[in-house]
Amino acid sequence: MVDLTRREQILWAKKRSENGSQRWLPLITHLIDVQKTINWLFNHWLSGEQSQLISNGFSDEEIQKLVKFIGFSHDIGKATPAFQTKPSYGRERSLDDEIIERLVRNGFAKLDDALFMSASKSPHAEAGEAILEDFGVPISVGAIIGGHHGKPLQDAPRRQLNDYTANYYQSDVDQAVQKRWKQVQTDIFDCGLELSGYESIDQIPSVNQPQAVLLEGLLIMADWLASSEYLNDDESKPLFPLIQMDQSFTDIDMTSRFEHAIETWDLSGEWQPQSVLTENDPYKSRWGFNARPVQSTTTSVIGDTIDPGMVIVEAPMGLGKTEIALVAAEQLAYKKGEDGVFLGLPTQATTNAMFDRVDSWLEKLAEDQVENFSIKLMHGKAQFNKNYQKLPYASNIDDPDDSGKAGSVVVNSWFSGKKSILTKFTVGTIDNLLLMGLKQKHLFLKHLGFSGKVVIIDEVHAYDSYMNQYLYKAINWLGAYHVPTVILSATLPKEKRNLLLIAYLKGKYGKKYKQIFEASTGWQDTQAYPLLSILDGSKLTQVSNFPGQSDQPITQLYVKRLNLDDKTLIQHVLHKISAGGIAGIIVNTVRRAQALARLVPKDTKLMIFHSAFLSPDREKQEEALQNSIGKHGQRPTKMIVIGTQVLEQSLDIDFDVLYTDIAPMDLILQRAGRLHRHDIKRPEALKVPQVYVMGINDFGDYGDANQAIYPKYLLIKTDYFLKSEITLPDDISKLVQEVYDPHTDNQVGDIADAKAEFDNNFETEKHKANAFQIDKPSYGRNATIHGWLNRGQADVDKDEQKANAAVRDIRETLEVILLKHTNKGDFLLDGRHLAKVAPQEIAEQLIKIPSTVTPRIDKAIDALENLTSKYYPQWQESSWLRGALALPLDDNSSARLGEWSLKYTSKFGLSYEKEDENER
Repeated sequence: MVDLTRREQILWAKKRSENGSQRWLPLITHLIDVQKTINWLFNHWLSGEQSQLISNGFSDEEIQKLVKFIGFSHDIGKATPAFQTKPSYGRERSLDDEIIERLVRNGFAKLDDALFMSASKSPHAEAGEAILEDFGVPISVGAIIGGHHGKPLQDAPRRQLNDYTANYYQSDVDQAVQKRWKQVQTDIFDCGLELSGYESIDQIPSVNQPQAVLLEGLLIMADWLASSEYLNDDESKPLFPLIQMDQSFTDIDMTSRFEHAIETWDLSGEWQPQSVLTENDPYKSRWGFNARPVQSTTTSVIGDTIDPGMVIVEAPMGLGKTEIALVAAEQLAYKKGEDGVFLGLPTQATTNAMFDRVDSWLEKLAEDQVENFSIKLMHGKAQFNKNYQKLPYASNIDDPDDSGKAGSVVVNSWFSGKKSILTKFTVGTIDNLLLMGLKQKHLFLKHLGFSGKVVIIDEVHAYDSYMNQYLYKAINWLGAYHVPTVILSATLPKEKRNLLLIAYLKGKYGKKYKQIFEASTGWQDTQAYPLLSILDGSKLTQVSNFPGQSDQPITQLYVKRLNLDDKTLIQHVLHKISAGGIAGIIVNTVRRAQALARLVPKDTKLMIFHSAFLSPDREKQEEALQNSIGKHGQRPTKMIVIGTQVLEQSLDIDFDVLYTDIAPMDLILQRAGRLHRHDIKRPEALKVPQVYVMGINDFGDYGDANQAIYPKYLLIKTDYFLKSEITLPDDISKLVQEVYDPHTDNQVGDIADAKAEFDNNFETEKHKANAFQIDKPSYGRNATIHGWLNRGQADVDKDEQKANAAVRDIRETLEVILLKHTNKGDFLLDGRHLAKVAPQEIAEQLIKIPSTVTPRIDKAIDALENLTSKYYPQWQESSWLRGALALPLDDNSSARLGEWSLKYTSKFGLSYEKEDENER
């Protein structure tokens, strides 16, 4: 190693004072820590496919050198007087003075008298890029250094050294002083070159943009890991701790320091996917049932691919697409060298339902390999999911007092916050994937996390035109990273299928995809169903022949339009199940669900399912619903289930008869997918599947509420093409294509105005989405990550809710903790006194206030902050409750917020009315 003088060794990277103990970390220590860490992550943590992508165009030796160099040089910008005179975070004067005195004693004369009026103009990440640029490092590599705190610069900082010379060399004019700093920076840079294996700067190569994104993500991860003093703040488990002030770089055994840190941190086993032998039915061995025709054919076709990319499975509801996807994940991971899985779903409810299924599948993989695999449930209420919380922590798995054992599914709590997606196995809401396209600080971590997984997207039809723009951009980048992607849908419009395939091809091959793409004539227009579409390299194969599928049962669905007032409707439902049965009523708004539920007689068993419930109540409802009408549920003799759109997605529940508000064709069919889903005995009057469609006042008139939620154009076409008898699954694709294909408009009649409004809204949504999106991957030689995240949108970097709202285009809503405040004290809504409840349980009492109630969200926040500070000032001292907003209810479980009266019951959820509505 280049002999570093005391001058280089005395430079600091980190310092802190805590409880009277002062500690520091030499800069050279941190640079070597990060270099060793990123090198280890590249060689042992990345999947084989990720390593190959980053290495593309380089020899093994060349990429190893580059990775080490990026790790070492990431903080070279701290070797500047502007940084070295920076005060500590707590502005601990004695610590700062001691550090400066050391620097002065070791050759940095007059540093204690230096003033840097423009120090903030040269933050150390930007300074590092400027220094490397001055040395001649390629711009694409320098940009990685400049962006390692989460956001790259707009352009290369070409004027930094000239405009802010003193920040780099202590003086604008004194060449002797400048020479000292230039020599220090040169020595550290040369040390980095040597430790990385380079003999000269000329050997450092340029990288393309996707490579740079992944390298940036890897650098951020390595920097965060090498900046972790202890594992999850447990001082008995040190990682890269600071040292005592009387210790120096020469007192540290850098090799054992690193080895001990990695051994402590690396808690989970590496998944080594095995070849799926199709001659032995994998469905039988994993789930105990024989593969159905679509399942066996899909598994067989994937097994024959060479370079599988995107797999789209269009098949009926209840056929077992989840099992297809999980077997495909094993196959694709084996073929492509991936070592993780992400499964994305539309809502928190569907994510919770899917989590248990994935957890069981992963448990078998862990047992087979005798390894511990980490899993992450990724949505805003994951910390309240009881099954997820029951999983053992990876850090305790070898503790003899813990219930964990080798061959388990575990939770590694180091992977939290923005690091969550780096967990190898993740189940989450689709927002996590859509956020790949949003310009957001530290986006590189998200790209790094997704690039090493098999990505499964369930219910892909459930995303609107705005969300689709983010979905296509995410697919672009998944293609760029050659990520095998499995898409599942029962009701996919062909145009959307084509756009998904093209988005992947564009990402993987850039503009040349058109020249190399192979497909059968008419691939864009196929309406075959079930349908399997697979991209194998640049070749599209579509399979519609599934031997044995013709022997599968056919369901005849009878559809009737029903235009009744609410009271008469409930009487109709009661009559329909008078001899027993489960009736499902799916409506388009929470208020309508509540209104109908209030009309159900008390002697009739009722369940209500929508988004306006407290988190604990919602979780109980999900469990009760599955226990009652799930696949292995204990079905009651008679029951009515009333809910909103959450009932149409991914929940494996079964109705005997269905009532649904008008909706686009694909969603009506999805809702119908909950009808006669399981092979069970039914009441005589309900043996024939029946769907009653409500909300059709007249052709073209579907009521303001329905037309505010769904485009009138799609409702008109659905109304027109919806037949009185539907054969499942044969009619599914035909009906969906008829509604979504503009070529069928002329069959419907005069819908020009509705179509123009639909097109205008689509373009508006598309433009709005594009305003905050990253660009598509660029493979040009001069393409860097400069400016990659520049945007005008604020607040999405720190606030998860705002980021999720940005990709879903939803009006900003408030999330509050709902409590009861009376003259007897403060209570949870279940009656327990707040003083006897743990802060974590209080934090679970969350509910979203509808945006209708808070048109002036700033005023609502002010009002709720005042209430919270008045009644619950102690919350600011709790890590669970700090920053939370409380909405205290009175003895009647009511409250007033602005012009609105709110009321909560565990039966109906949160209801709201304007004050003048109450008086009527």
